[in-house]
Amino acid sequence: MSIKVSSVSKIYKTQKALNSISFSAEKGQIIGFLGPNGAGKSTMMKILTGFIKPNEGEVFVDEIDVLQNPLEAQKTIGYLPEHNPLYADMYVREYLQFQASIFKVDKSEIEICIEKVGLTTEAHKKINQLSKGYQQRVGLAAAILHNPNVLILDEPTTGLDPNQLVEIRELIKELGKDKTVLFSTHIMQEVEAVCDRVIIIKNGKLLVDKPLQELKKDNLQNIEVTFDYKIEEQFIQKLPNIVSYKNNYDNTWYITFKSKEDMRPKIFDFAQENGLKILGLNGYNKNLETLFREVTSN
Repeated sequence: MSIKVSSVSKIYKTQKALNSISFSAEKGQIIGFLGPNGAGKSTMMKILTGFIKPNEGEVFVDEIDVLQNPLEAQKTIGYLPEHNPLYADMYVREYLQFQASIFKVDKSEIEICIEKVGLTTEAHKKINQLSKGYQQRVGLAAAILHNPNVLILDEPTTGLDPNQLVEIRELIKELGKDKTVLFSTHIMQEVEAVCDRVIIIKNGKLLVDKPLQELKKDNLQNIEVTFDYKIEEQFIQKLPNIVSYKNNYDNTWYITFKSKEDMRPKIFDFAQENGLKILGLNGYNKNLETLFREVTSN
């Protein structure tokens, strides 16, 4: 196993940031590590990379005990933290040369990494002259410079424009062919485009750990319906098999159902029973955002 986490808990004073979390990952997997703000994602990533220690549990990366041998483990990990810690007064190449010296990497690897992350046109500049998106690329270049077996990426696409997003997604997919990649994000489309497995945590507890394709087979239906006049929330609640609902506009509701049965005829029956006319009815394929809301909602 490239990553093995067993019964890890972390307590900050009176707050239990992680509550007996266990999971493992093999080489060649790209895992989306998801959860609402404050779920414990960054804490888990800091434990995996040896920056902080848990109160309980065991952590192995590339079969190295991170708690007993953090420096040895860090040699096989590439880490991009949420707040990218760059030396802003350094030039891009200068900074990567500094990183290469730490990991005793041949300097020829620097130009390869610069090209991989799309920094060629900016590599002659100081880091503080770069946009936030290009600074993220510098952090990513530093993370992959020593060719680690495991990549831990905390919000790696923060600040990237749509074109840059596509490029970095493709890079992560390419890296994931022969590495284990664990990355967190709040952009569900990003996970759907890149990941083959999803882990969701909330309040320090692991709620979901499944292949992405398996998650998409949970019989959720998203339907947007517009009635001829506004109705109250208590009427919508009468519909069967509802997971969640939202009043998008005065007369329009976005409703998620969990059922193998097509729920559109049920909505027609509901409208007829309540003297309503349907002005619009659209069904949507379920997506990861719906699933995320379902498992993390109160």
